Amino acid sequence: MKILVVTSTFPRWSGDTDPTFVYELSSRLVNCDAEVHVLAPHTKGALRSEIVDDLNVHRFRYFFSPWETLAYGTGILDKLRANPLNYFLIPFFLVGMTIAVYRLLQREQFSVIHAHWLIPQGFACAVALLCTKDAPPLVCTSHGGDLFGLRGKLPTEIKKWVLQRARRVTVVSNYMREFLREHVATNCDPDVQPMGVDLQARFKPNADVMRNSNELVFVGRLVEKKGVTYLLKAFSKVCEIAPYVRLRIVGDGPLRPQLTQEAEMLGISDKVEFCGSVTQAQLPAIYGRASIALIPSVIAKSGDQEGLGLVTVEALGCNCVVIASDLPAIRDVITAEENGILVKPTSSTALADTIIRLLKDDASCEKFREVARASVVDKFDWPNVAERYRRLLHQATDPVHKPS
Repeated sequence: MKILVVTSTFPRWSGDTDPTFVYELSSRLVNCDAEVHVLAPHTKGALRSEIVDDLNVHRFRYFFSPWETLAYGTGILDKLRANPLNYFLIPFFLVGMTIAVYRLLQREQFSVIHAHWLIPQGFACAVALLCTKDAPPLVCTSHGGDLFGLRGKLPTEIKKWVLQRARRVTVVSNYMREFLREHVATNCDPDVQPMGVDLQARFKPNADVMRNSNELVFVGRLVEKKGVTYLLKAFSKVCEIAPYVRLRIVGDGPLRPQLTQEAEMLGISDKVEFCGSVTQAQLPAIYGRASIALIPSVIAKSGDQEGLGLVTVEALGCNCVVIASDLPAIRDVITAEENGILVKPTSSTALADTIIRLLKDDASCEKFREVARASVVDKFDWPNVAERYRRLLHQATDPVHKPS
């Protein structure tokens, strides 16, 4: 197959700290004898085109280089919420992407297009395909933000229009499938196909890393739906009982200044370390040192919430004990009291009580660690995920398969 992957998240350069799941899937499709071209937004400091691990990477321009800031970092939706002036870039972004897709379709003969996110990538691809003779089939994958965070009549109608033009549609959790069918398109039947985690070479137990029973860790973007403000309040309660415990917050985002101030107001700033963004290569040691990984996600005021949460899988792969919010998508990874613990979202008290209980209960922690890694390998290890996507993309090239 010759595949065109269209995305707004892709490593800009070596050592980039942005999520790598589109790169990981694309590179493994190359290993399955596919030729893969990746189209992503340009940004200052990135090359317009390059070969990255046998991937043909193209980056489209949409504004003057210093202002090509809509993608990467905290994500498009979070940047729009943080600064309404970013809405000015949206039409340029959409036009730039659509033209870039069209030009690639005129230059190359692709077997299939894989668009990550219904909006804006799926929309841009669907428009470009309208203008293309002998157009290849379109496969769309929704990761959550486009489904949960973009509400209202116009975004919903756009999503319906894209879904009608996609040969196959995938979502990354069972709850997303239910939500899409209930709130967007009742006649759509998406496949549930999560992204993966490198559980063989990267996110695995490391005997050389000593686990610290008094260290807690959070990994994720510092945005509303990650629920870090509730984590800080919970941690302040934990410190009253166990003042020796420390919390590492790994990640960055628009809420970092606010969260840093909250830690100071709660009197825990000396016990909380804001580490900023780190590379994927650095994360296994961070999980390996921590006693408990905390996933305090919530439903944001906009309605946005976790589509799945791969950091949960990463932590389990490193045999880290996980306490997570009881949100529908997270239940695809955590089975309560089997491979982790689920607590009520937004309840700092429930989170604090659970942390304190586990800090005193080594036997329960050991029980969770014994099953943590085995609970996620089959479903989330990249070779298995890539093979499922390879089959799905191949099936999409068969005209017998009608749009979802």
